[in-house]
Amino acid sequence: MAKNSAAAADSATVTMASALNRAMREALSEDSSVVIFGEDVGPLGGVFRITDGLTRDFGENRVWDSPLAESGIIGTAIGMAMYGMRPIVEMQFDAFSYPAFEQVVSHVAKMHNRTRGAVRLPMVIRIPTSGGIGGVEHHSDSSEAYWTHTPGLTVVTPSNPADAYSMLLEAIRSDDPVIFLEPKSRYWMKEKSEGNLEPLPMNRARVVREGTDVTLIAYGPTVSVALETAELGTHEGLSVEVIDLRSLSPFDDETVGASVRKTHRAAVIHEAAQFGGYGAEVAARVTEREFYHLAAPILRITGADTPFPAPLLEKFYLPNPERILDSLSTWQWED
Repeated sequence: MAKNSAAAADSATVTMASALNRAMREALSEDSSVVIFGEDVGPLGGVFRITDGLTRDFGENRVWDSPLAESGIIGTAIGMAMYGMRPIVEMQFDAFSYPAFEQVVSHVAKMHNRTRGAVRLPMVIRIPTSGGIGGVEHHSDSSEAYWTHTPGLTVVTPSNPADAYSMLLEAIRSDDPVIFLEPKSRYWMKEKSEGNLEPLPMNRARVVREGTDVTLIAYGPTVSVALETAELGTHEGLSVEVIDLRSLSPFDDETVGASVRKTHRAAVIHEAAQFGGYGAEVAARVTEREFYHLAAPILRITGADTPFPAPLLEKFYLPNPERILDSLSTWQWED
């Protein structure tokens, strides 16, 4: 994608919701094989209005409402992708994707390998993910570890409007299936362009803040939390580097490793429960590769090992800058 296209999506003040809508609109315009369907994504524009106006402008043959059956949505998309279409499907909420789990794991992820490369599935599964909206247990899950544990899937998540735009376009144009996790707490946050956000391939991580003392590894909704932590850390004399992973699978070892070799300390931040979470894989992977550069064990600052709580308790469940800084203080900082 040309640099000026990304800049256009990230100009002035824009929301992630509008950036995602623009990407799908562009994909529909440039490729007649692209279709969009899911629960309420048609005239209503989806629960979060991400597909707003697309049925009106492209017609019900290109953007339409499906039955309330997630397994059927994915199964239909598989058949369409096998026969040359490029479906974009929406799972209305993160936890609503579980009825489709068997279709994704058994068929979407395995079709290319099963057919020895003869059949590809160019499809995007959009999943609004994570908390921060005052939702309840079926509307605030962080299910990334299920998908990243499944070979054959590309799993990505943007944290800002410019990346949402460029990454979704790249996912739609990919010949492989992509799980596209959209942090719903970021949908309507208005963000101004700083004019220097270089477009990156969706499989690359981005250093969003330079630092020398510790690397905070974040993705999706926790990138903004990590940046807030870094700002607070300056008042305590702490120089914090923040990495936005962007791609959860594949993992960008090069970018993360270079940062850890510089700071010698790292912490992973995510909203999902800690036990068996994605942060455990990151910690193990970085430790295996950068062990002799680490001055301390890699920390995981995460959600609690409980189901997602009621809205009034959400602030105690989700990682926040104060809790992150408190966790970092447990290290012995004398190298």
